[in-house]
Amino acid sequence: MIKIIKKAYKVRLYPNAKQREFLAKSFGCNRLLHNLMLNERISTYASLKDDKEALYNHKYITEKSYKEKYEFMKEIDSVSLQQTRINLDQAYKNFFKKTHKFPKFKSKHNKQSYRTVFVNSNIKVDFDNRKIKLPKLSWIHYRDNRAFDSKVCSVTISKTRSNKYYASILVSEEIQQYEKLNNTIGIDLGIKDFVVTSSNDKFNFNKSQAKKLQKKINKNNQKLSRKQKKSNNRIKAKVQLARSYEKLRNLKNDFFHKLSSKLINENQVINLEDLDIKGMLKNHSLAYSIALSSWNMFVEMLKYKAEWYGRTVNFVDRFFPSSKLCSSCGYKNNDLTLDDRHWICPQCQVKHDRDYNAALNIRNYTVGTTEINAYGVMSS
Repeated sequence: MIKIIKKAYKVRLYPNAKQREFLAKSFGCNRLLHNLMLNERISTYASLKDDKEALYNHKYITEKSYKEKYEFMKEIDSVSLQQTRINLDQAYKNFFKKTHKFPKFKSKHNKQSYRTVFVNSNIKVDFDNRKIKLPKLSWIHYRDNRAFDSKVCSVTISKTRSNKYYASILVSEEIQQYEKLNNTIGIDLGIKDFVVTSSNDKFNFNKSQAKKLQKKINKNNQKLSRKQKKSNNRIKAKVQLARSYEKLRNLKNDFFHKLSSKLINENQVINLEDLDIKGMLKNHSLAYSIALSSWNMFVEMLKYKAEWYGRTVNFVDRFFPSSKLCSSCGYKNNDLTLDDRHWICPQCQVKHDRDYNAALNIRNYTVGTTEINAYGVMSS
């Protein structure tokens, strides 16, 4: 079965000095417009919150009016300014749906970005010479070997804290969904082993490399704290720290993408825990290890890849005692503690590895109920 999806290809850009100057203007103008529009919405609500009808009928200033007031905004891509307004509108909708937090003001000290949409062939990509043409900009070289025949929907240009430029090219693409399989797998997310499956496979990213990078981050943080504020050395130290964070993030991203693709490719249904990560972070003994694991990032990858390729991701009930139940007879061991990595069932005398046993129980869990089918028998 063929499915049409929206997929982003992220490539690193290498702009020249003139192009970097234009991108800096674009980042600044879009950031300013976002902050002005957000400030207007906040002040309007403060003055009209007691008059709901007036608040509902109030017409906010558009980007065209701001361009008349701030002449320098006319120098950049007008479509990007429209997208800034659209993005803010969407942020407000997400806030009222209670799926996201209230929109924040943007700072020039964080990651800079703006988005432009494909209109009248204003965006072109030359795969042979590895160049991309953006509105009001000459051709910019990029580094990437991938090519696609799909229609470009939009491009998001960004600059990271490590002073690297990227273009995220969103395309509408047709993909072939995988053939249906007949199997279900359970996944236990943990700290000792990142993933333990009901097939008794264990997966871990390079923890020794991650620890080295974390030590480097701590060292660079110390160096930054000693630098004089607003000095050039402090700016250099900030860039060095950002690069250390970037390396750690890339290490985890690479592992998460490879593991999620493998699990989606080999299994029709994936059952995993619905973890209360915010609550778990309150445990100060484990907070660092939990934060380093980045379970949310991995789960999000599983979810969108499952949607792409016709797989199913199920979440077991948050309070389901997956570690305490015997996967052989269903006995519940209420005396089990976090330190117990292995235990013997008092009822059937089967010896359990804590994480593997939890993965088996998660696999055998009947989604939508609090029941479990013992002895590995799946319900229909």
